[in-house]
Amino acid sequence: MRATFLLALAAMAAPGAASEPAADGWRLVWSDEFDGTAIDRGKWDFDVDCWGGGNNERQCYTDSRKNAAVKDGKLVITARKEKATGPAFPIGQRGEAGKANARQARDFTSARLVTRGKAAWTYGRIEVRARLPQGQGTWPAIWMLPEGHPYGTWAASGEIDILEAVNLGVRCDSCVGGVENRILGTLHFGGVWPKNAHKSNEIALPGKLDDFHVFGIFWDKGRISWTVDGKVYATQVAGDWHTSGSADPAAPFDRPFHLIVNLAVGGGLAEDRGIKGVDTRGYPKAMEIDWVRVWQCGEDEASRARCGTSGGTAE
Repeated sequence: MRATFLLALAAMAAPGAASEPAADGWRLVWSDEFDGTAIDRGKWDFDVDCWGGGNNERQCYTDSRKNAAVKDGKLVITARKEKATGPAFPIGQRGEAGKANARQARDFTSARLVTRGKAAWTYGRIEVRARLPQGQGTWPAIWMLPEGHPYGTWAASGEIDILEAVNLGVRCDSCVGGVENRILGTLHFGGVWPKNAHKSNEIALPGKLDDFHVFGIFWDKGRISWTVDGKVYATQVAGDWHTSGSADPAAPFDRPFHLIVNLAVGGGLAEDRGIKGVDTRGYPKAMEIDWVRVWQCGEDEASRARCGTSGGTAE
């Protein structure tokens, strides 16, 4: 796969330009190999706030090199146990009355990188090769939000969670092997909060927890499939989701979405599972990302016929 990718990358006319469709019909349209010495601010922006993600997470997100940097060909997002103070609300809410100058203190710092306003896609194949942190309260995520709110604010316009994992490596009586090893793929949809809904799938992460794995989705109109290490482990189709903002069964997952990668500490999902709460030992903790790649199907009929969710079913 690496050789095929390098050939596709070499064929690109300019950074960010689309390559010719490959033999399987997919063409590379965007990627970051993290081969430089710094995060490419032409591709990524930072969310900087201490909001807590709406989940009572315990970190402030910063744009500091201490929390996100390119090292040895990888993006390293590092959560640190250190006190910080910052904006109490995300940038999209700071125009509301009383929120512009509100501040919040937290006991951890981390980073959340976004392609919002720089790159977004409707449909395609999206993959991220990453190594995930372990420990009670860790919550790494690779996910997508819509550019704007075409059907209404969250979650009427949707959310695509490519990968979430919480508390990896922690004692888990209901897990195979007795330790937490599950990953989740989830869609959020329905009405504007609190009338939102979601549907989630989970699977035991194959192989070793401390290895790199490739997490991805195949996303087409009315169909989203989740993959790990190239194998499909779950699929949702139009009818499994809905939105109050449209009668089209494909909505809200029929508009451009941007990509987000982050490492949260604590919050509802993490603290409600495992041995509960946040284990403050063992910090700093890191999420490492080797590469991010986005393909879309060639526009010609032959390419579209070849594109598909190849790779079989995850075991």
